[in-house]
Amino acid sequence: MDSSTAKECMEIRKKLGGIKFTASRTGSDTFERFTGPQIRKFCKTEPKAYAQTAHIALVSSFMASLLAGKIAPIDFGDGAGMNLMDIRRKNWNHDALKATAPGLAPKLPPLADSGHVIGPVSSYFVQKYGVNPQALATVWTGDNPASVVGLGLIKPGQVAISLGTSDTFFGTMEKCQTDESGEGHVFGSPAGGYMTLICFKNGSLAREKIRELYKISDWKKFGELVGQTPPGNNGGVLLPWFETEIVPRVNQPGIRRFDLDEKDAAANCRAVFESQMLSMRLHSQWMQVAPDKISVTGGASNDRALLQILADVMNCRVERIEISKSAALGAALQAAHGWMVAGGQNGKWDKLIAGFTAPVPGSEILPNKQAVKIYDKMLNKYAECEYEAL
Repeated sequence: MDSSTAKECMEIRKKLGGIKFTASRTGSDTFERFTGPQIRKFCKTEPKAYAQTAHIALVSSFMASLLAGKIAPIDFGDGAGMNLMDIRRKNWNHDALKATAPGLAPKLPPLADSGHVIGPVSSYFVQKYGVNPQALATVWTGDNPASVVGLGLIKPGQVAISLGTSDTFFGTMEKCQTDESGEGHVFGSPAGGYMTLICFKNGSLAREKIRELYKISDWKKFGELVGQTPPGNNGGVLLPWFETEIVPRVNQPGIRRFDLDEKDAAANCRAVFESQMLSMRLHSQWMQVAPDKISVTGGASNDRALLQILADVMNCRVERIEISKSAALGAALQAAHGWMVAGGQNGKWDKLIAGFTAPVPGSEILPNKQAVKIYDKMLNKYAECEYEAL
């Protein structure tokens, strides 16, 4: 949540040639919470401490180092969230290091695949806690890359959406595509290839605000009101930016309506659902991914009215999965995969995740062909409304 490095982000971005070139090199535009800008701030504010720093670790590589008893590599997933790694070559980017801080390269550990075996677990844990001496320490990853595995996204073109306070769009791809606008993120995937992440801050937060605004008793009633309105909402568009938004970048919050009557509760209920799903479709086009299904999780994944609109807007079947701790599950699966590979077994991801990420029986929702045509046309209007508002 640290946003104190805005100046450092600007400085690094400028040296790398702007948002487009920063994202194309490192997988993301510079972000305040990313490690590169944080290192730059540390170097500027505490130059003596920076000069005396021997090693720089992420939380993931630091914990792995403790288990291994030696400095652990940083994996391609978490490493991409630093604005320091060359996203295509998967090595430290010389220009990014130079733009961040002097003498940075010797302080960073090597990069490696997540799950790669570092060595046996440290004898400290064997002697003090009785850990099996045959146990292996592997390269760790971050919460988002682990979540991708925990959601079952192991093949190119797979997509999952987490519908929570913020809505998060996860995707996978074999070849690296980056977002020229700098809104989306690309990381190395623990299952190979690349993973993408787009975060929409006004998720359930906005849906609940609309429900409160029109004094709707519960989500069942909310869904009934949505059902009273036609797909496309007669052209009505709502931009539900109750808080500052990440995608698209909105620094001044506020809701905007286009061809939408503020007094019409049913139309506004449909509008918040439609606009959020259209925004996901619009802002994920840079991935160049056409999924055959979308897995959905999170608190709002029980809302069939919302999922039907998602299926129609994306022209794709939608399945609900019930995984409340996807990052923890993904980390466990990653560790199992690393163990299997180290032991000479054929660690096939599809067999490894079988049973852990299966959809909820009877939860499949198919797109309505007539509604798909309506939303294909409506996407252009939504994009125009968003552009005008910004």
